[in-house]
Amino acid sequence: MLSSLRSIVQEVNSARSLPQVLTIIVKEVRAAMQAGVCSVYLFDETDQRYVLMATEGLREESIGKVRLAMREGLVGLVAAKEEPLNLEDADQHPNFAYFEETGEAPFHSFLGVPIIHHRKVLGVLVLQQQTQRRFASEEEAFVVTVCAQLSGAIAHAEATGALRKLASAGRGKSREATFRGIPSSPGVGIGRVVLVASNTDLASVPERFTQNAPAEVEIFRKALAAVKKDMRKLGSGLEDKLSSEELALFDVYIRMLDDSSLGGEVIAAITAGQTAQSAWSSVILKHVRTFNQMEDPYLRERAADVNDLGKRVLAYLQTSHKKEQPIPRRIVLVGEDLSATALADIPVNRLVGIISLRGSSNSHMAIVGRALGIPTVMGAIDLPWAELDGQELIVDGFTGDVISSATRTLRRSYLQRQREEKILNQDLEKLRDVPCVTPDGFAFSLWVNTGLRQDTMMSLRSGAAAVGLFRTEMPFLMRSSFPTEDEQVAIYREQLEAFAPRPVTMRTLDIGGDKDLPYFPIEEENPFLGWRGIRISLDHPEIFLVQIRALLRASQGSNNLRIMLPMISNLPELDQALKLIDRAYRELTLEEGYQIQRPPLGAMIEVPAAVYQVKEIAKRVDFLSVGTNDLTQYLLAVDRNNQRVAGLYHTLHPAVLRALKVIYDQASSVNCQLSVCGEMAGDPLCAVVLMGMGYENLSMSASTLLRVKSMLLNTSRQDASRIVKRALRLSDAESIAQFISASLKQPEVVKLIRSSSTNQRSTMR
Repeated sequence: MLSSLRSIVQEVNSARSLPQVLTIIVKEVRAAMQAGVCSVYLFDETDQRYVLMATEGLREESIGKVRLAMREGLVGLVAAKEEPLNLEDADQHPNFAYFEETGEAPFHSFLGVPIIHHRKVLGVLVLQQQTQRRFASEEEAFVVTVCAQLSGAIAHAEATGALRKLASAGRGKSREATFRGIPSSPGVGIGRVVLVASNTDLASVPERFTQNAPAEVEIFRKALAAVKKDMRKLGSGLEDKLSSEELALFDVYIRMLDDSSLGGEVIAAITAGQTAQSAWSSVILKHVRTFNQMEDPYLRERAADVNDLGKRVLAYLQTSHKKEQPIPRRIVLVGEDLSATALADIPVNRLVGIISLRGSSNSHMAIVGRALGIPTVMGAIDLPWAELDGQELIVDGFTGDVISSATRTLRRSYLQRQREEKILNQDLEKLRDVPCVTPDGFAFSLWVNTGLRQDTMMSLRSGAAAVGLFRTEMPFLMRSSFPTEDEQVAIYREQLEAFAPRPVTMRTLDIGGDKDLPYFPIEEENPFLGWRGIRISLDHPEIFLVQIRALLRASQGSNNLRIMLPMISNLPELDQALKLIDRAYRELTLEEGYQIQRPPLGAMIEVPAAVYQVKEIAKRVDFLSVGTNDLTQYLLAVDRNNQRVAGLYHTLHPAVLRALKVIYDQASSVNCQLSVCGEMAGDPLCAVVLMGMGYENLSMSASTLLRVKSMLLNTSRQDASRIVKRALRLSDAESIAQFISASLKQPEVVKLIRSSSTNQRSTMR
């Protein structure tokens, strides 16, 4: 059965539509189980019933006609109970319902398994047989596994509207569609989609049609010629390394692209109306499925070769398409797994929204979105991104909603929200030069997190007292190789001089986790618990020392540099890093004659182990800064890039708050300067919590600084302390968030909470 499961999964993954997915499932599962009937019932949101959508064994005319309410019939019972139902004599069950149009009277054995995606029952997979027998436990387990694989494909189809179209059999045209992601940077953006294709995924190519077939054929022929040239070059370069039989494969692949083979099939499809990309992906996927179904192992392995050939041609086709596409005036950047490097070719002044199918509100790209003040939605896993190129989308960074084909009424309401946000921002702008002092007289220092050149000007305009975090990895991410020492000096000096005389805290290279350099790839099964941050720097002192030398040289004359070490988890690695910094400082000042003041050195508290060593770490450095993003992730064992568990990631979790209290108490006991530079500091609600604990230095994205300042100006420290004491007694994050929100009743504060916190769901739909 394992080989059958593998075959089904491969075919489903290469299917282009919901009908194709369902046909594969009912046909292949019926064959694998040697059953009389295999059917799929899916939930129709329109009339709240489970509809027969595909079958192998029942009458075809019953598809779309058989509809069962929750708990109606055996199918409705499986859906209601959310568990499999295995019966040897189904027609004797009190829930049995007979539908004459299905022709199922002779069938007795029944196995129904729910199809569940993210805790929602999408449908039921049913197997039936004429003989009276109970399906074996391993058979039931096999079907449960198939349903787990099927659920993602069904959910995606439901999101795209294909499910509704199938269920209604053409009744009414689908217009507005709303997709749900994770709100990650507040605001509303309305613009046209620019896709960032992270890979050449044949299955993700949308079905598109053309009115200019000759032009598409010409584009296709150029792509084929380019790939043939690549294959010949690759083959000649491997002549002395491969046998004659292996080299002959390159000639086979080249011939496959001729008009008499794959090329001819694709040209025929283009002539019939499809675009080059659409026709090519359809033909290749068809052949991949054919090879995958072959019994001969050698021929089955050729499926991978055909798929690879398909990707090579598609890459050239996508490049041609990209060159033809004009850049919209208002860009919504969309991709499967966006990183900061996606911004390299995008005019940021035109960017109005960011959507990534992967990641969460604390992914690196979400942090970049907040730094730039751009509405961002992460984890929109069901978004049919390949279908949206060039379409207008509304990005709601407050709720996580992404809306396509919005009605005029809805679009007007979002435009009104944009105007309200603009007015609020103008009001907040008046606070830029106002000292951050609470109503009861306590002064706070608000700093900014920065790293991109684009957000430097925003940071300067924010009225920040200092830079609490400069992410030095950002310039590294935007390059094709490690920057030289002199290049780094120029980058760091620009930042130091721009903010002088205000202090600038530069964090040493923090790569790994979700921040891989394209020229220094790190492939690990669990990157957040692996080789990252200070661990890489210490393993590569040649990289670390060059960066430290560049930082020190850049500070000459401005003397406002602070150096901060990330991911400190034990004292020996801190001591080793400090020794390397001492070595670089001595070399520059004693041996090379630089006149440099020794900068303050600090460490980040972002690993649970460091929470219990705050005193020891504090005695070795000049300052500490709490990185709440990673600290929350590690304390809660929640990967902050995993949208499946994004709902479990919450900085107001009692464990996180208690850890923050321990850190503050320990650092205060040895009089070590302490700040918070995680994204928690930029949430007005969380800022009140931090103030109530005693924190006085908060560093955040420039786009959120004035909102936090407004919150602190309207909240006394005495009230914040009282709120925190009661909040620490509560048992879950949701209760804490609701309690804090309810405790802050001033109109100004309520407005800030609604407009700033992406954890608060908007009521507008």
